[in-house]
Amino acid sequence: MTTVVTDTGVGPLLRGWREQRRLSQLELALRADSSARHISFIETGRSRPSEEMILKLAEHLDVPVRERNALLLAAGYAPRFGESTLDEPMLETLREGIDRLLQGYEPFPALVVDGSYTVVAANQGIGMLLAGLPEHLLTPPLNAMRITLHPEGLAPRIRNLREWRGHLLAQMERQIGLARSEALRALYEEVAAYPLPEGTADPEDREDPEPYPYFALPLRIEHDGHVLSFVSSISTFNTPLDVTVAELAIETFLPADPATAAYLQSLTA
Repeated sequence: MTTVVTDTGVGPLLRGWREQRRLSQLELALRADSSARHISFIETGRSRPSEEMILKLAEHLDVPVRERNALLLAAGYAPRFGESTLDEPMLETLREGIDRLLQGYEPFPALVVDGSYTVVAANQGIGMLLAGLPEHLLTPPLNAMRITLHPEGLAPRIRNLREWRGHLLAQMERQIGLARSEALRALYEEVAAYPLPEGTADPEDREDPEPYPYFALPLRIEHDGHVLSFVSSISTFNTPLDVTVAELAIETFLPADPATAAYLQSLTA
């Protein structure tokens, strides 16, 4: 993921993040135990902030870890957070933990994606849902958004596609607001432009009303003559010190009704 920047100075960058978070200089100063005058001096370049001040402001502005490195570089400091690849020895324990989590969640689907929705790990439950998709969508690197919304992907199988598509696009918009990534925006524009499969019904026009009082928006998807319903949960790592780890997200799909749970459990019986 690449950062969109219009000015390389740390002051304008911090001002951009503050304005994006809709905070005044005084509000940010109070949160960071500073003064509005000092924040103003930093933003206008009259004062060079210390590394500690940059990181403190970034924390209160909820700046992504990757962008915190960019702020430090713009101020003339070395990056504080490393960026490892998942196959490095130092992340072996993390990989093993993720694998145990995904396997332990079976037969229910679960996967791990990076900041651009590239699938880095998945369990057999996900493999079940992807069975029968065309090869060009399953060729690595797999992208969860493309697979889900592409008209040759899962989209034709999703009973409530309009609602689920709206949920996914809104999720991406929120992430673009946080990360300001050109790569993520390009992906958003690509998948948002996919045509809806022929026959996709409006929610009000569907003849099959929701058969179960769901507690959250479900993903209702067809599989082998059955309609399965899931609600998803996304988890990230607390206080990560590595860019790669900071951008990982674990998504688990919980059966949203008894019939879905019973069907999935029957597959492993």
